[in-house]
This record gives sequence, structure tokens and C-alpha cells, in this order.
Amino acid sequence: MKRILLLGGVTEALAIARTLGPEHIYSLAGVGRVPTDLTCQVRVGGYGGADGLAQFIRAEGIDLLLDATHPYAAQISQNAATAACSSGIPCWALRRPAWQPQARDDWREVSDWAELIQALKPFRRPLFTLGREPLQHLDEIPLEQFWTLRALEVYPGNERCEVIGARGPFLIEGERELFERRQIDVLISKNSGSTATEPKLEVARERGVPVIVLKRPVLPGVDRELLTLEETLNALATCTQ
Repeated sequence: MKRILLLGGVTEALAIARTLGPEHIYSLAGVGRVPTDLTCQVRVGGYGGADGLAQFIRAEGIDLLLDATHPYAAQISQNAATAACSSGIPCWALRRPAWQPQARDDWREVSDWAELIQALKPFRRPLFTLGREPLQHLDEIPLEQFWTLRALEVYPGNERCEVIGARGPFLIEGERELFERRQIDVLISKNSGSTATEPKLEVARERGVPVIVLKRPVLPGVDRELLTLEETLNALATCTQ
């Protein structure tokens, strides 16, 4: 029986954690709600980089590291791959496929914040769905723009920015109402590939609203890459028999 350390982040991670017994560990960075109804152990907080994670792996007798963090959590994924390698255990990763633009989509990819701000110049009512990152730039909002930010929790905005605290899954009717009420003329999004947040892209397509997409970071190679929750659960069932 292998002992699993599951690094959480994406929605699928909680579904995986619900299948794990008390000998396994579900690890969370601490952002968002911490589940209290799991059979497995739950650990909240960081490790102090790859070396700290490797020490934890060895101290806890972990046999398999499963990285189910967000596709944009590149540093955590790199630490996971490095720690697993130095500890002599396999590292698997759940990496759901990215969204692909469809007919009538107007997607504009950017690599970083500087490119994003340049791409935003023609617009007036952007909707940011990047998490907390835009909060660091509230004092940089141009006078002609009003920002709507959606994050997991409500944070203070200012006279040209309102922050909405909301958690997916989001329904298309609610997204339509949000775009209409705020008169959104551009959507800013990470390409998470999540079905829980995909309705915003459908509404942007319906309304002809451009989408500025932050490119996915390059993630490290792992021993096994899994694309879906079902594939991951089947693989875990086989290795823990």
C-alpha cells in the first residue's frame, strides 16, 4: 500500500482527496476554505521550497507525490518534481487540458502583466478573473477605466475598482447577468481549463467580447501525466491495491 501526498489546488483535487484513506495526506497552501469532512489527513501551509518538501516526504514515508495544483502554480509544481526526484519517489501530475478557442472567439494571448496592460488600453470595462494578482495594481488603473475583479474572497477595491468574492462553479445565466450589469467589454482570464469557470467564455463569445488570455507557464516533466479526474482515480486505484 503506497502512502500518497496529494498537493491540492484545482477542483479535482478535493474529489481525489475524498477517495483517500487516513494513511494519506491532502496538502493545501491555505488559500480558500479548508475541508473538514475528509477521511485522509489534511495539511495546510507551505514547505519552505523543494528542500523542505523533500524533508517532509522522507519524514512521513511518502511513496507517491501527486501534484494536483493549479496549472499556473509553476513554482509549486517545480518544487514537487524536484522534491520527488531527490527523495527517490515518483511524481504524478493531474494536468487538465487547456481551453481551446472556438469559432467567433476573439482571444488575445499575453505573457505577463506588462503585455496585459498594453492589450487593455482600448477598453473601458474589463472583468478580471485572475485571482488576487490585479489587487497589487489598483493604483495604476487609468482614469478612463473601471475594473471589476472576481476572486475567491472579497477584498477592498477603490473608486475605480470593485472586487467580487465568488466561488465556482458559475452558471451561464449568472455570467450573462454579470456581463450585462457591468457592461463588460473585455474579459481577462487564465487558461485554467476548468469546466467550473468556462461559462464566462461562452458569454464572451455570445456578446462578441474579446478575451485576454494569460499564457500557461511551462511545467516540469513528471513520471506520469494525467489529464482527467477519472484517469487519475483509476491510476490511484491500481497503484494502491
